[in-house]
Amino acid sequence: MIKFRPRVALAGIAVLAMIGVACANDTTTTSAAAPSGGSGTGVCASADTTTGDALAEVCSSGTLRVATDPKYKPQSWYDVQTSTWNGFDVEVATEIANRLGVKTDIQAQKWNTITAGSWNDRWDVSVGSMTDTVDRESLFYFTPAYYYTPAGIAVNSTNTSIQDLTTDLDGKKICVGASTTYEDYLKGSLVLGAGAPKFDFVIDNPQIITFTTDTDALDNLALGDGVRCDAAMTATPTIAQYVTDSGGKVKQVGDPLYFEPLSIAFDKNDPVANATLVAAVSKIVEDMHADGTLSSLSEKWYKTDLTTQSASG
Repeated sequence: MIKFRPRVALAGIAVLAMIGVACANDTTTTSAAAPSGGSGTGVCASADTTTGDALAEVCSSGTLRVATDPKYKPQSWYDVQTSTWNGFDVEVATEIANRLGVKTDIQAQKWNTITAGSWNDRWDVSVGSMTDTVDRESLFYFTPAYYYTPAGIAVNSTNTSIQDLTTDLDGKKICVGASTTYEDYLKGSLVLGAGAPKFDFVIDNPQIITFTTDTDALDNLALGDGVRCDAAMTATPTIAQYVTDSGGKVKQVGDPLYFEPLSIAFDKNDPVANATLVAAVSKIVEDMHADGTLSSLSEKWYKTDLTTQSASG
């Protein structure tokens, strides 16, 4: 007899009660499931559900468990007032689930928990704008890149001294999200996966200050010029969203420092074999590129098409 992994969905009051805990701890939080799907449609309509591997588990349960960041606009965020998940990554995850023929169970997790690997079967996949790096390739299987984002620098809106990123940031206090490629870049240790656009390290001896999320880093930058940070580093769409949400308390300066190929990740240490699920989702990503779905979602959330490497310059 094949034993399938238990999948528990929490909704309603439980979601509201646990979302704050998930942000403060490494506790899994489940959202109300995204609409559509069922094991009789999409990839799952022809999948062999007797094999006991990850694809069979997903198809049999009718649910794709997705980990992502609850505070990363416009990529992903959880709106407590409406009890809904929103953002580019959320819609990408929902479309992937639809094409598999299942629903989504989106879970709020700390970024450093996701990127640590060894998920211990708490979720099936991370759809969270994860950059394919050489270090991460030892922990994760990656799909082809589903989009590319520029990595940029923000300063407080009152700052006038930081303009040339190759000289003006040396030795400065720079706030970043923990366990991000931005932290690795500032440490001078970032090595992107094969085929990624090349870049140079141009900031010497920064004082790196880490926070749970990139948005937390921007919140501290917004407190005042030099109060907690002289600058913050994150994806340029995140900076642009924060400029709008904060009423212009920060601003972007200079050109992007590098461009990130962002992929969907699967745990190499999954206790259940997941090669078929990786292959199925990779094919779905390719199909979403080919039929324009990813371009349309990028235009919706970023007001530009970031889905090709040419978008990275």
